[in-house]
Amino acid sequence: MTTLDSHPVLQALLERHSTGPKHLIEPGPSDAELHTLTEAALRAPDHAALVPFRFSAVRGDARTRLASLFEQAACAAGKDAAGAALDRERALNAPVTLAVIARLDLGHPQVPAHEQWACVGGAVAYLLLAAKAMGYGAKMLSGAKARSPVLTSAFCESGETLVGWIAIGTPTLGGRAKHGKPPADEVLTFWS
Repeated sequence: MTTLDSHPVLQALLERHSTGPKHLIEPGPSDAELHTLTEAALRAPDHAALVPFRFSAVRGDARTRLASLFEQAACAAGKDAAGAALDRERALNAPVTLAVIARLDLGHPQVPAHEQWACVGGAVAYLLLAAKAMGYGAKMLSGAKARSPVLTSAFCESGETLVGWIAIGTPTLGGRAKHGKPPADEVLTFWS
């Protein structure tokens, strides 16, 4: 049996936790570091040259435009002025936000859609682990905003699906206990 200390990759997996965007500050990853994070995502389990995802980085002045889009999306969803302002503020929390966009090939002869979705999830997981290895905090965010026509039209081309966003920055909080995760024996069963 392996010990946690003997494998840095296993240690990184077991120690990783999400850090909310309001706890992510400058500095965020540089352009070169964003390329490295993307290279890590490209190493996730895949199907050869099929890459059913892309990322769109929002940083610097573009964050203000993203905040305006979040506010517009909130208004379009029926939120009042206070709710829309809160969504605007949330978009400004992390120094870098990556839009996660799925671009599935639904007519692919060998790779069905569910396997392509698994590739998208693997890419997100690898990117989150790479961010941790680089000393950044990161969190995947999705929900109703990922289905917003305002945000979808801003980020997606025809045939693409907005999956959500990954907020990345320097964490202001140290390690914290994981809450809400069941023990492994509640999730793992043995089929016979």
